[in-house]
Amino acid sequence: QTASSRTDIRDCSTDPPYLPPTATDTTARLAALRATMRIHHVDAYIVPSTDAHMSEYISERDARLGWLTGFTGSAGTVVVTQDKAALWTDSRYWTQAERQLDCNWELQRTTWVESIGLWIVEAVPVGGNVSLDPFLFSIDTWASYSQALQGSGRTLLPLETNLVDEAWGDQRPPVASSEIYSLPEAFIGSSWQEKVAGIRQQMEQHSRDPTAVLLSGLEETAWLFNLRGDDIPYNPVFYSYTLLTHTSISLFVDEARLSASARESLQAECPGELCVELLGYGQARDHLHRYAQGNVTIWLGTEYTNYGLYGVIPQERLLEESYSPVMLAKAVKNTKEQDLLRAAHVRDAVAVIQYLLWLEKMVPQGLVDEFSGAQHIDALRKAQQHSHGPSFQSISASG
Repeated sequence: QTASSRTDIRDCSTDPPYLPPTATDTTARLAALRATMRIHHVDAYIVPSTDAHMSEYISERDARLGWLTGFTGSAGTVVVTQDKAALWTDSRYWTQAERQLDCNWELQRTTWVESIGLWIVEAVPVGGNVSLDPFLFSIDTWASYSQALQGSGRTLLPLETNLVDEAWGDQRPPVASSEIYSLPEAFIGSSWQEKVAGIRQQMEQHSRDPTAVLLSGLEETAWLFNLRGDDIPYNPVFYSYTLLTHTSISLFVDEARLSASARESLQAECPGELCVELLGYGQARDHLHRYAQGNVTIWLGTEYTNYGLYGVIPQERLLEESYSPVMLAKAVKNTKEQDLLRAAHVRDAVAVIQYLLWLEKMVPQGLVDEFSGAQHIDALRKAQQHSHGPSFQSISASG
C-alpha cells in the first residue's frame, strides 16, 4: 500500500493533513513548552526518553517525551525550537511513530547525536542557546552533544529547571508513594552488611584509593540493601541514590515510604560504620557537592550517572569506570542466588508448558488472538508461587 492510502498512519502532505485516531494532538503542549522556553531564553530544547537514573523503563511521571509527543516507544530523543519539532527514533518504532505523532512533528529516522547536532545547527541561528536538563543525560551523552555543537557558535546550556515539567504542570502524574520493602530472607544471597563489606574491600584494593562509591542505577541500591519497590512498571526498584564511604553509608530516598522492617534492617547497627543514614532523595546533589569539596576520590559508573550529579564533582576527585563496583558485583551470582534463579526458571517453564498446551487446544478452534494469548500467559505466570508479575509487557505475534 502507498502511504497515502493507509488509514493507520498520518499523512502530512494533504491539506488538511490526515491523522489516524491513534495520533495525539500536541499543539497546546508544544505552545506551553515554547512559552516556557521563551521565558528562559532557550532556542532549542532537547528531551530524552529516560529518567535521572538512565533507566531503560521509566515511570509515567518521567515519560516527558511521551507526554509531549504522544509517542510511547521506549527509545527516542526530541528537539523543539520556536517553529520546529522533531523526534529521532530507531527502526523498531518508525511505524508506531507515524501512527502516534501529529503533523507538528518531523520524524527523523536515525538515532545518532551527530545527526541531531546537524539538525540543531540548521534550526538555531548562531548565538542561540541549546538547553537540556543535565539530570536526564548520562555523562557520555552530554559529552556527545557538547562535541556535536562545538565550534558551531551555539551554546549548550544545562538548565536545572525541567521545561517539560513546567509545561506539564499539575497534569503530571504524582511521585511514587508505595511501600519500599525488604526482600524476604529466603531470597537473599548475602546480607546487605556482607555486600557493603565486599564493596569497601574493593575500594581498599583499588590502586586509586577511592574514598567513596556513588550509586545512581536504581538496581544498584536495591541490590545492595536487599530492598525492593515498584516505582517503575515491571521493575522492582525505587527512586534512590547511595553514597558509600569507608565509615558511612548515605541512602537518599523518600524515608516515609520505607516499611518498618526495612528501616529496622538499615538502622539496626546505628551508630557505626554499618549504620545507614537516611536522607531525602532530593538532597543527593547538594550532599555530593559538599562531600566533593574535601580531599576525596569518588568512584562512579559513567553508564548510569547523570551529568547533573557528575558536574558537581571536581575532575581531579573522580574515579570513572563504565560500571560501578556494585553493578559488577551484582552481576556475579553466588551459589544461593544461582539456585534461586534456576528455581524461578523452573516455575516459569511450568507456566510456559501450560500455555503451549492451552494454545494447542485453543488455536485450532479459532478462540485465541495475540492479545488474549498474552493475557493468558500472564495469568498462568501469576498463578505460580512467588510471582510478582512479568519482567516486561508481553510481546506477542503470530503468523
